[in-house]
Amino acid sequence: MLLPDGLEPYKRTATFTEDTVPAALTNDHSTKDGVWGLIHVEEGRMRYVVTDPRRPAEERVLTPQSGPGVVEPTILHRVEPLGAVRFHVQFLRPETE
Repeated sequence: MLLPDGLEPYKRTATFTEDTVPAALTNDHSTKDGVWGLIHVEEGRMRYVVTDPRRPAEERVLTPQSGPGVVEPTILHRVEPLGAVRFHVQFLRPETE
C-alpha cells in the first residue's frame, strides 16, 4: 500500500518495545477518518495484521529493512511483537493550506 500524495506528518508516538507497547495497539483498532499511519520498526520484528472486513485479510512482518507498515484511515488493524522489538508510529494527514 502506498501513501496518497498531499499528506504531511503531524504527530509521532514514543518508541515502544515488546514490554511497553500499549494493549490498544495489539488489539483491533483504527485511525480516524483522514489519518494515515506509518509503523516504523527500529529494531527486531513485528507482525502487522489488517483485520478490517472491508479489506482482504493481510499479514506482513515488518523489520527495519522492510520499510514501514502503512495504516489506512478507519481500517481495523493490530500489531504483534515477534520477540524483542523497538518501533514507533508516525501519523499523517492531508496538508492544510
